[in-house]
Amino acid sequence: MAGRSAGGGWAQPVRFAVVGGVNTATFYACYLPLHRLLPYFAAYSLAFALSMTGSFLLNTYFTYRTRPSWRKFLLFPLTQVTNYGMQSAGLVALVGWCGMNSALAPLAAAAFALPAGYLVSRRILRPPARSGTAAGAVRGTAGQAGASPVRSGDPL
Repeated sequence: MAGRSAGGGWAQPVRFAVVGGVNTATFYACYLPLHRLLPYFAAYSLAFALSMTGSFLLNTYFTYRTRPSWRKFLLFPLTQVTNYGMQSAGLVALVGWCGMNSALAPLAAAAFALPAGYLVSRRILRPPARSGTAAGAVRGTAGQAGASPVRSGDPL
């Protein structure tokens, strides 16, 4: 059925959430010590940048079960622009407007940004099949004589 992920309709979003949890823990482990040394937004920005490479690898291998490529690696920060923008706005709103503790606000902001992050990262890391390609060829089954799976860049 078109639109369903490998392993069922909910498997991919659940894997994305698991990776998000691991990435959030990695981010937070970087953020807390940096927060002691830097203003909260500078600590947040640096921790966010540090956790991005691990997020890329986990999302390509585990979430979307695709091979990483240099093209995907270079496009992956675009997925994070949406995530960073939403989380940054949430962070500033929660700390500045709502008076939330700046050590806890990044976690709440991340939860609000999760759905948009999934949709954008899926589009980058698991691009749709090119038009004119038989669906069977994408899955590796016999669709047309000589058909081959769609590749989205050279492997890392």
